[in-house]
Amino acid sequence: MNPLALIAEDEPLLAAQLEAQLRQLWPQLRVAAVAANGIEALRLIRDHAPDIIFLDIRMPGASGLEVAAEIADTLGDGERVPHIVFVTAYDEYALKAFDYAAVDYLLKPVTRERLAATVERLKLRLADTVRRPSADLERLIAQMKALLPAAAPGPAQAGALRHIRAGSGNTVRMIPIEEVCYFQATDKYVNVVTGKGEALVRASLKDLLEQLPADKFRQIHRGAIVNLDAVAAAVRDDSGRMHLQLRERKETLPVSRVFADLFKQM
Repeated sequence: MNPLALIAEDEPLLAAQLEAQLRQLWPQLRVAAVAANGIEALRLIRDHAPDIIFLDIRMPGASGLEVAAEIADTLGDGERVPHIVFVTAYDEYALKAFDYAAVDYLLKPVTRERLAATVERLKLRLADTVRRPSADLERLIAQMKALLPAAAPGPAQAGALRHIRAGSGNTVRMIPIEEVCYFQATDKYVNVVTGKGEALVRASLKDLLEQLPADKFRQIHRGAIVNLDAVAAAVRDDSGRMHLQLRERKETLPVSRVFADLFKQM
């Protein structure tokens, strides 16, 4: 059976160019779908179960690293994972580093010569009957994070959000952010969870994260932001996945593996 691929790229022109190049270099490869953002990519990956995923590092909704981490989170230790090729606009240094890595790495704009080399590597890996377990994907994500420049969290930004305005009927509640335990994305709203209750606000998690003090609030999953002062402990379960215990809430919060480094010393 011909291999199945998925492209996740938020720039339509670049996605179309990559698909056209793949069609020329690898006529047997079937491109099942093209995702315009990380959230759509996760849905399409579940729907199509592709053998190969071309993942843009920077995408709205969820980054390529978050998508890869989500794949690792949802697979059991013995399950096989798709072959992932990260696509990004970082420099030649990172590209050369990944010439020797287990996961491939394409630099934008993708050249025909470089993509041809990637195609040959993928053909060899697909011919190998032993596919990588999900634990290997976690190591690859960690390697990618080490290579890519990351913005370190700085001090609380000037003019950062200090209160959350939550409307209910004719009443607008002003919730101090220090009382917030965590924010959780819902369909069209964000649920603001405090030790005393919950409230819905019409906002996006991304917009909130940009306004919150970076030294206090951190994203722990594509759908959740936690107040670090509200965390009592970080605990790993038998499968190695991390969960946060809160000081004022009974529920625990799962931490995606791409964000787990923040709690290593807890």
